[in-house]
Amino acid sequence: MSGTLMSATGKITRQDLRGLLVPSATGSHQPVPHWQLVDALLETLGSRHIQVVRDEYAVSPDGMKMFGVLDLEYGITGVNFSIGVRNASDKSMRLAMTVGYRVLVCDNMAFYGDFTPLLRKHTKNFDLIEAVSVGVDKIQRNFEPLSRQITTWQERRLTDDQAKLVLYEAFVEGRLQAPRNLLSVVHRQYFRPEHEEFRARTVWSLSNAFTSAFKQLNAVRQFQASAKLGSFLAGSRLIQSV
Repeated sequence: MSGTLMSATGKITRQDLRGLLVPSATGSHQPVPHWQLVDALLETLGSRHIQVVRDEYAVSPDGMKMFGVLDLEYGITGVNFSIGVRNASDKSMRLAMTVGYRVLVCDNMAFYGDFTPLLRKHTKNFDLIEAVSVGVDKIQRNFEPLSRQITTWQERRLTDDQAKLVLYEAFVEGRLQAPRNLLSVVHRQYFRPEHEEFRARTVWSLSNAFTSAFKQLNAVRQFQASAKLGSFLAGSRLIQSV
């Protein structure tokens, strides 16, 4: 999985952010230029040896609101965590970051991730570097349990019968909120995977079979189904017994 950015106005580059106008500060409001936020985030991540492997951005028609996603390399083969970020120069919303294995950011204000390490108003005493540093520190702390879960799933093997019973739990018993017509797609992706790295019969391979099938859904429904997948697998009777 990677971060998903949806925009009705189109996407722009990091360099494009520098050309956007920023309103003057007032006694109670200190606008943060979008490019300064992104630069501070990239610098803070780099100082902690967290590599950004992809980033993209979008802005509102007037340039006052910015939305972005950054995919991160965090030392787990085949896995990227993502950061969603948004910022406003016109007091319409607070500066915020959301982080996780699955992230959705949309210029219609949809903003979802596994946890939100930063949510701040642009007050006159706002310190961008301090806020971003605190946010990234929280990111690192919360990545650890996510990383442990993924590593455990990569090592936990399933018999074919166990995998089929998990599919039964998900679609027949309805324990996972996803369209039932995806059952055959998940089955095919797990038992006849397209990629060599998912041929191992593990919980991780099964998770990827689900997320591959979810790509048939629109972006919002895909995210909603994927976001519930982790808790479903963690709570599955079959997987808990493995």
